Amino acid sequence: MIEAYIIDGIRTAIGNFRGSLSSIRTDDLASIPVRALLDKYPDLDPGLVDDVYMGCANQAGEDNRNVARMALLLAGMPYTVPGETINRLCASGMSAVIHGQRAIACGDADLIISGGVEHMTRAPWVISKASTPFGNDAEMFDSSFGWRFINPKMKALYGTEAMGETAENLVEMYNISRLDQDSFAYNSQKKAAEARKNGRFAREIIPIPIPRKKEEPLIFSDDEFIKENADRGTGQSQAGIPVGVP
Repeated sequence: MIEAYIIDGIRTAIGNFRGSLSSIRTDDLASIPVRALLDKYPDLDPGLVDDVYMGCANQAGEDNRNVARMALLLAGMPYTVPGETINRLCASGMSAVIHGQRAIACGDADLIISGGVEHMTRAPWVISKASTPFGNDAEMFDSSFGWRFINPKMKALYGTEAMGETAENLVEMYNISRLDQDSFAYNSQKKAAEARKNGRFAREIIPIPIPRKKEEPLIFSDDEFIKENADRGTGQSQAGIPVGVP
């Protein structure tokens, strides 16, 4: 089989809910690392890219109708390059990378851009149609997170707990203490703060200018979830190129 190699990877900074990235459309956000990746390799003909895979779990708003395809077109790639959006919920971006590796290993492609995008702040409210004319059984859900339009059979068979509820289930099943949880979270934040301080994240993050009224644009370049400097923002996108050689 053909070996596949990841030759580069870049991303936007990760934003908090309802913050610095809130004004940027999801499809525009997805296009930013794709464009930046192509700019980083000016000698690469974008038309040689066999496919663009992007993971996306929501797909209910500006990320609908194949956001991978929209992102590559907004990034200025030729319309001859196809795009495919992959949904494996929280593993969607990783699945996109795996799909790229698999396509190369099978000989179906030589050059793939893989990545992912999610923008919870801009996820819309969604409402179902009534099942009958003038019916009153329409339902509305916030598509930012979790289940919507739940099938009663699915709920009866397996349950439809959200991530927070699942965490509580695991606490009971495995006797996970609050101290252990807090220690894990603290150490995770500590490692992230250290990595940012040492410039590790700066090598992979694309600074984004955020327009502001009567002010200079805000240069958004740091992950906002790191507690040392938490303030505003939401969303993330990233792109990388797995490349195969015989």
